[in-house]
Amino acid sequence: MPFSALDCRISDMGRTLIMSPARVQRTLCRLAYEIVERNQGSDTIELFGIRESGVPLARTVAQEINAIEGTKLTAYDLDVTPFRDDQPDQEPPAAPHDVDVTGRDVILVDDVLFTGRTARAALDAVLQYGRPQSIQLVVLIDRGHREYPIQPDCTGRLLQTKHREEVVVATDDDSAVYVED
Repeated sequence: MPFSALDCRISDMGRTLIMSPARVQRTLCRLAYEIVERNQGSDTIELFGIRESGVPLARTVAQEINAIEGTKLTAYDLDVTPFRDDQPDQEPPAAPHDVDVTGRDVILVDDVLFTGRTARAALDAVLQYGRPQSIQLVVLIDRGHREYPIQPDCTGRLLQTKHREEVVVATDDDSAVYVED
């Protein structure tokens, strides 16, 4: 979806509003439909939100999928910190959830895809739960600037940014997306 000047509003905190809460909600609903369509239903799906900001987004996507499919899909949180290449001294913890992803389609949900380092760590982290049939990456914002050859399977919005800019996804009561310079 191309960036439009109509989507932006400057707030008094020096941020530019890129996606309003209503637009974020519509985008997450669309992503839920894409996930269901891509996987021919929700029977084989296991959903993980990458901590921190990916967790509330994954929960919203799970609610949307449940409404579409009439299921009780749960979104698990996934801590990728011990699996990051910039945290070499941390030992990976035991799997905190009692979920087996063997033969399942794992959906990783994150707020922003930037360099690809967090997504790479998430791939390693999810393997502690078994050997999935597939791992798919769903992001609200893809801002480019990759350091790893990782591409999302479903993207809410492609947002071309300068490297120095920061994309902030506020995931409190109402999710919104801002760019800060």
